[in-house]
Parts: sequence; C-alpha cells; structure tokens
Amino acid sequence: MARTKIPLKSAKPRQKAAPAAQWPDTELFRQGLSVRREVLGDTYVDKALAGADDFNRPLQELVTEYCWGAVWGRPGLPRKTRSLLNLAMLTALNRPHEIEAHTRGALRNGCTPAEISEVLLQAAIYCGVPAAVDSFRVARAVLAEETANKPAAKSARAKKPATKPARVTRPRKG
Repeated sequence: MARTKIPLKSAKPRQKAAPAAQWPDTELFRQGLSVRREVLGDTYVDKALAGADDFNRPLQELVTEYCWGAVWGRPGLPRKTRSLLNLAMLTALNRPHEIEAHTRGALRNGCTPAEISEVLLQAAIYCGVPAAVDSFRVARAVLAEETANKPAAKSARAKKPATKPARVTRPRKG
C-alpha cells in the first residue's frame, strides 16, 4: 500500500501540528479522516493521531479507514441514527471514555439531549442499569459543558422546546 504524508491537523492555525507520520494514501483513509473530524471534532482527532506511534499506528489506520471510512461513510443510515446506535452499544460495553466522545458527536450530528436520554434509558433496560448509570453521568457532564460553551442564540436546538421523556405508568392491581 502506498503511503504519503497526509495533513492530519485541521485548517485552524492555532492548533499544534500532528507529528509527521506516514499514513495510507487511500481514498478510504481520506474519507474516514474527514468523517471522523466532522463527527468527533478536530481537537479529538488531532490528539488521537498525534499520539500514534509504531505500536498503535496500525490501530489508528484501521479505525480511520474502516470504522469512519467504510462504515460511517456508507449511505444506508443517517449519521444521527449511527450516533444513537453507538451510544446504545457503548453503554452495553460500559465504555465511558467513548460515551463522552460520541455524546459530543451525537450533538454535532443533530441529536437532541432528549433523544440521547431516551437511548440511554432504552439501553438501561436491555444492557443493565449500572452501565446506563455511567453513561447518563458522562453524557450529562458533556451536555452541561457543551451548553455552557455555546451561546443560546447560535444553537438551533436551543430554540426548540424541550420534550420530556414519556412517563412510565404501571397498571393498577385490581
């Protein structure tokens, strides 16, 4: 496979350049890198790629090409749906670090806090309450941080009225 130096950092001038590394010169890698940046953000991706060394570089290549290029790049599901699925699966696997990154990605992909909450509630029933408790804790911290960092006037989601999750009622004994 041909390798070339692909610019890893975003166009933002204030970010540190990732170390020069030989990354695959394939359309799949370029597509994956683009999708990965759009969903997770430049800061997250730059940090992940800058930390690549001879030992873990193959994993970064695999994740970028196949996770982000081959799967996230497919047209069969909207990114919003993929984000909600990921939150459920990551809850099942009890991966709080990934829940944090993918909660931010879900917001970028147009998911609302109410939709994120519903997915985590669904996961609680099918994946286990302890895993969902951790996911709620991490997602709540991200939502609070993202809300604090974003002016309400610029956020289209801030203009929508919040919807409350449906209340669960139990049948009466009788």
